[in-house]
Amino acid sequence: METIKLTIDNTPVETEKGTTIYQAAKKVGINIPALCYMNLEHLGIKNCPGACRICVVDVAGRRNLAPSCSTACMEGMVVKTNTPRVLNARKTVMELILSDHPKDCLICPANGQCELQALAATLGVREIHAVENAAVSTYRKDASPSLKRDMDKCIMCRRCETMCNDVQTVGALSAINRGFMAVVSPAFEQDLINSPCTFCGQCVAVCPTGALTEVDDTPKVIRALADPTKTVVVQTAPAVRAALGEEFGLKPGTRVTGKMAAALRRLGFDKVFDTDFAADLTIMEEGTELLTRLSKFLGGDKSVRLPIMTSCCPAWVNFFETYYPEMLDVPSTAKSPQQMFGAIAKTYFADKMKVNRKDLVVVSVMPCLAKKYECQRNEFKVDGNPDVDYAISTRELAHLIKMANIDFNSLPDEDFDQPLGESTGAAVIFGTTGGVIEAAVRTAYEIFTGKKLDKIDFTELRGLEGIRTASIDFNGTMINIGIAHQLGNARKLLDGIRSGMYNFHAIEIMACPGGCIGGAGQPYHHGHSEIISARHNAIYKEDEEKTIRKSHENPYIIKLYEEFLGKPMSEMSHHLLHTHYFDKHKV
Repeated sequence: METIKLTIDNTPVETEKGTTIYQAAKKVGINIPALCYMNLEHLGIKNCPGACRICVVDVAGRRNLAPSCSTACMEGMVVKTNTPRVLNARKTVMELILSDHPKDCLICPANGQCELQALAATLGVREIHAVENAAVSTYRKDASPSLKRDMDKCIMCRRCETMCNDVQTVGALSAINRGFMAVVSPAFEQDLINSPCTFCGQCVAVCPTGALTEVDDTPKVIRALADPTKTVVVQTAPAVRAALGEEFGLKPGTRVTGKMAAALRRLGFDKVFDTDFAADLTIMEEGTELLTRLSKFLGGDKSVRLPIMTSCCPAWVNFFETYYPEMLDVPSTAKSPQQMFGAIAKTYFADKMKVNRKDLVVVSVMPCLAKKYECQRNEFKVDGNPDVDYAISTRELAHLIKMANIDFNSLPDEDFDQPLGESTGAAVIFGTTGGVIEAAVRTAYEIFTGKKLDKIDFTELRGLEGIRTASIDFNGTMINIGIAHQLGNARKLLDGIRSGMYNFHAIEIMACPGGCIGGAGQPYHHGHSEIISARHNAIYKEDEEKTIRKSHENPYIIKLYEEFLGKPMSEMSHHLLHTHYFDKHKV
């Protein structure tokens, strides 16, 4: 690789050809302020539009200031990042952005997390000039069950557009209008709910302002907890325990399972359960469905629809319903763990507790914003009463804990309640890409072959590459598996199946980078791949430490089938734990 030499703020720098000034400066500890730039190199995507002009620098011999995020380094280049001209330009640009920005910082959902606010403070903006030049646009606010849009707060950084169109290939967002009226909006200024939006929320995860935020369900949860006529139970997804600690100053990858359970009890939940229990249940149903289809296919029935695809991720479900409606009979009909838990809680558990279904409130703590939409889908309701009443994000749980003045880091470790709190290592790894299919393989192998696994860890299914493939030997029968995370990679995988490029028996797809650990409801990481890696490692560490690591060996799952469900894919389990899909293709 060809290298070049330059100087930045009198510091000699040697870097690879093609490196931008912004990247080269960062390597030597010079941090140039930026707003529209977003580090997505680990996803194989460049996001350096040079649109906001906050990152401008002075390049010797160049008349105009250069956007450092999109200007490549040149041999012998002399760069200054802090001249009076540069500092004045950045401050002026910031003032122009703020001149057309709402001034409701104290009540903005992004307050405390707003990059625009933090950068304005860094640049020393204390008054706003040129307000008379602003249009002060007023856009109609828009909301879906998962996301909210306030385009008055859009600063046209276009990060959301990059995530939606380049990373996820959903195509729900595009730039409209010019000047002060310019914003990023759904095509033809549609509502979010009527756009191709999958509610994955990755746009929210990267928005530097309050233009895109999650729907806040914490007030509803507080009201339920305060209602003496309601029994309120909570379930927590596996990825939450690997990230929640970040909101309380702990290092990424710190597992806080026990402290999380303790905090939830102190918030007033009557029972603290684990979505991992339902993940084990999902493996029983989804694994049985896989083996049923596989046995028929191997027996010569070529009408069987393969590859079977996992259906745990609601954003992925929305994606294939919208873009691949001809494949609606391919994914597993198994509900997601969130919805399986809700169905069991409001039947089996409600009966044990002698609680009327409508008086039992089920709350989910999820790393995912699409879960808010999922629990409101009509097929997951009985006479209008949802199986899961409210889904809150990891960030929302952290907010509740802080509101309640709970000293999280000082809490003792506590266990989940039974019977819906017991889980295996297989369930824990649902939280990261490759985990669902590995959990399924651990159970499917033993049922298919009738033999005990010598090796529990299927490391060939692990990793953070966007698309991975592997073949697992089921005692002489090779099972071909595909794995993808991020919807853009899902599209490549599905298009490969359509064209005959791939020949899989099973596929796992998760919408978010890294899987649920990179969900849009997690603590903000703004593209730092090392944070995703730390969460990923934490998930597998918890799996290693579990006494039971195969779903079909969970004693409470075995008891549930004996007492209530009968067996996997029985009439009862199919009624409660399976679903169907809808053609949402928009012409």
